Formats: sequence, C-alpha cells, structure tokens
Amino acid sequence: MNELGYFMLWAGIIFLMMRFGCGAHVMGHGHGKTRHGKHGKGPPEGQTTEGLRWIPPADDVDPVCGKTVSTETAKPSVYDGHVYYFCSRDCRERFEAAPAQYLADDKAKHPLAQPENKHA
Repeated sequence: MNELGYFMLWAGIIFLMMRFGCGAHVMGHGHGKTRHGKHGKGPPEGQTTEGLRWIPPADDVDPVCGKTVSTETAKPSVYDGHVYYFCSRDCRERFEAAPAQYLADDKAKHPLAQPENKHA
C-alpha cells in the first residue's frame, strides 16, 4: 500500500507540471499566453501582416549582360537576400558562379548604394 501512495504522489506532481508548468504547451494548454501570439510564431499582438506582400517589379536589369528583362519570363536567382532576374539560363549560371564580380560592377554604376561608413 505504501508503494501505491508513493506512485500517486509522483503521478500528481507530474500531472501538475504538465498541466501548469513547462509541459503546458505540449499538452495543448496555455495557447495564446506566449509573447508572440499562438505557438510563439507570427507578429506581436496588435500587429498584423496583412498587406505585407512582396511584388516583383514588372521589369528589371540583368546584372550580367545589362539587358532589361520582364520578370514574368526571366530566370530568377536569389543571392544575399535579393532576387536578381536574368535574360537566359547562361547569364544566371555566370552570375551564380561569381556573384561578387557582377555586383561590384553594379555598385560602381550606383555609388549611392555603397555604405556610407566603412569600419577599419
């Protein structure tokens, strides 16, 4: 009988920990009590992401050959968080092989895009 009481004590402690402690989320309790909304994902309370949607420009310039391309028919590639559009697969492969080479040329053409403060 002593073992049964010991078992019930530990079962009660585990139940309370799972119900109100760290395991509350695992058991499905405590929804909406996190800092960032449901399941800790998404924007903070009071803020929505409605209306935030990235729309590509209608036309863009191929950084390899300099042609103006329609983004609907272009071959896209993502580098360093930016989407670049290419007129052909060949231009895209050249860019992906050495993107710094083509981006350095782009920065020389647009000096305002360079960072203002350089740290030593």
